[in-house]
Amino acid sequence: MSTAAITLNQLHLSWRHQPAVRDLSGSFTAGSLTALVGPNGGGKSSLMAALTGELAPQQGRLHMAASLQGRAAYLPQVSQIDRSFPVRVLDVVMLGHWGRHGAWRAATRARSEQASQALATVGLAGVEGRSLSELSTGQFQRVLFARLLLQDAPLILLDEPFAAIDAHTTADLLAIVRRWHDEARTVIAVLHDLDAVRRHFPQTLLLAREPVAWGPTAEVLTPAHLRRARSLSERWDRRTPWAADHLAAA
Repeated sequence: MSTAAITLNQLHLSWRHQPAVRDLSGSFTAGSLTALVGPNGGGKSSLMAALTGELAPQQGRLHMAASLQGRAAYLPQVSQIDRSFPVRVLDVVMLGHWGRHGAWRAATRARSEQASQALATVGLAGVEGRSLSELSTGQFQRVLFARLLLQDAPLILLDEPFAAIDAHTTADLLAIVRRWHDEARTVIAVLHDLDAVRRHFPQTLLLAREPVAWGPTAEVLTPAHLRRARSLSERWDRRTPWAADHLAAA
């Protein structure tokens, strides 16, 4: 019998005093791999903020299983991170130890070796001493995935993890996502590439400020559901019709 990791009951969220998500009910099953998709401004990042505890529900309820509380690993959008700060790659990856060992515990040789191994796993062996500012966008995203590996969390939240990175890096990081899924971790990722969602994510939540569909990906990403998401988005932003290419090809 499947166990719910996160349950949402008539959830309403607001962002900067504007409605962001309304009347969202459903659950993320423990060990599931779910893509969160929809038009820009459709509430995806607001929902992620609620899942991390950064954003409190305006109405409704968000319940997280006790085994997950305080044990989420979160990857924000790369564009939200300042890479100009002079810090070494190893130091950034070592932050992954904080949740289990505390912020002020000394960095032991064993923990440093674990960080180096995480970097090797993401294809960045030998870059420990380099500055973040020296890295490409793809290399920086690999560093953030290495930090996630050290967090060893049962719940992993990824906000646009493959944005603005090359195909090779995307393939390598998708392999890590699949590994997490094989390890029965609960993974939720905000994505825009619907073809990649169809290939790699068994579950999908299509959100356009309100839920359009939630379930097996093949049943969610249908022409009818994509049309409804686009219609909803055009009600509040006529500048950016969404999913037109996917609808034309359907």
